[in-house]
Amino acid sequence: MADAPLSNRVAIVTGGAGALGGAVTGRLLGDGAQVVVPLELASHADTLRERIAPAARERLFMDVVDVTDFDAMTRFTDGAARLHGRLDILVAIVGGFAGGALIETDRATWDRMLAMNATATFVAARAVVPHMVAAGRGRVVTIGSRAVVPPGPGVIAYTTAKAGVIAFTQALARELQPHGITANCILPSTMDTPANRDAMPDSDRQGWVSVESVADVIAFLVSDAASHVTGALMPV
Repeated sequence: MADAPLSNRVAIVTGGAGALGGAVTGRLLGDGAQVVVPLELASHADTLRERIAPAARERLFMDVVDVTDFDAMTRFTDGAARLHGRLDILVAIVGGFAGGALIETDRATWDRMLAMNATATFVAARAVVPHMVAAGRGRVVTIGSRAVVPPGPGVIAYTTAKAGVIAFTQALARELQPHGITANCILPSTMDTPANRDAMPDSDRQGWVSVESVADVIAFLVSDAASHVTGALMPV
């Protein structure tokens, strides 16, 4: 893997066992990286491993971690840094969706959307970025949503949470630029995932975006070729 674009790089991918996360994990492994994935459930390990080419599985590391728990994520990332000697890439994919206009949204839904989207992104970055600052290098990629630029009606908790991820990423890019670290946010339109197919069975999927297409953009943003791209909002 010496000639691979991400050879000797170490990536943490939150949500790395999901539909998009599995595609990103596989792409980064294919590009030569070692990939560390915090899992929601232990059973997800076998599911993810099956999606990965056998030759790359020895560079995949997984453990069960609550990605909204700062102490747990800090222990996880510190352990990964000790094991691999470096942390170069964070792809923060964990998120969730709930619909509902303001008068249809209860406090539990509001809190859940903020926790799954904004808080999970903050916690992951807060745990990983200090290692990047110490090394003077790094790549951070977060996941926003094309649907919230501009914000639309009927999904107010989700819209607010994803808008927070976008603002967080742009502010982070400004903070980290002096340290040689980039931060960029992907804005996918509707992705072609099993969950979206189940939720919208009658939709025209012709314009839906494949998870592999999103993974391609992420692979570019974490590569050396994107060393001068930071604070960008990348529609896919």
